[in-house]
Amino acid sequence: MPLYLPMSTLNLTAELERLIRHISASHHEFAHIDPSRLLVCVTTTRSSSSHGVYAKIHPLRFPGGHAVHKARRGRHDVIYTMPEIGHNGVEMLYVIYFMLPRFMDRPLRDKLITVFHELYHISPRFDGDIRRFPGRNFAHGGSTKRYNNLMARFVDEYLLHPDSGGHIAFMDSDMSGLRSRHRTIVGRKMPIPRIRVERC
Repeated sequence: MPLYLPMSTLNLTAELERLIRHISASHHEFAHIDPSRLLVCVTTTRSSSSHGVYAKIHPLRFPGGHAVHKARRGRHDVIYTMPEIGHNGVEMLYVIYFMLPRFMDRPLRDKLITVFHELYHISPRFDGDIRRFPGRNFAHGGSTKRYNNLMARFVDEYLLHPDSGGHIAFMDSDMSGLRSRHRTIVGRKMPIPRIRVERC
């Protein structure tokens, strides 16, 4: 059953976390994800336009799962250090932001594709880095369209699960509809993680 009641307070990030836990527990392609080390946040878009980014994931490790990366920049060595982000006493490996109202104003299936899209970016090793495909477009592989078509297939598979309906009920309307049904809508907000850069 959904965690919210009509005209109650809707905790949007709590509902998204509950959905992600169910996806990772019920779909084999996402079984490597530990939801307790994935921080879900929301952020407000400057424009109400439907065009633009709907969500984005921030990995908190460099390739190989390293928190520190050293690189040569011109005549200097530069050290990049990922920020340490903890929640409930657990160190996070990823932060996902959902853009409001843009994300919630999408059709239900598109919202689910967006959720799956971001989750699939998580490395199969769940080491804080993203999934890396061969070639120049290492984030999405040779084709972003093909990547999203795969996500659509995963969504269709997920919707066959008998318990999926109870986990996506909060996404059955847009932000305007949610505001009409709930006294208050809340969600976790946090500044975007910033990588520390130091010259050696």
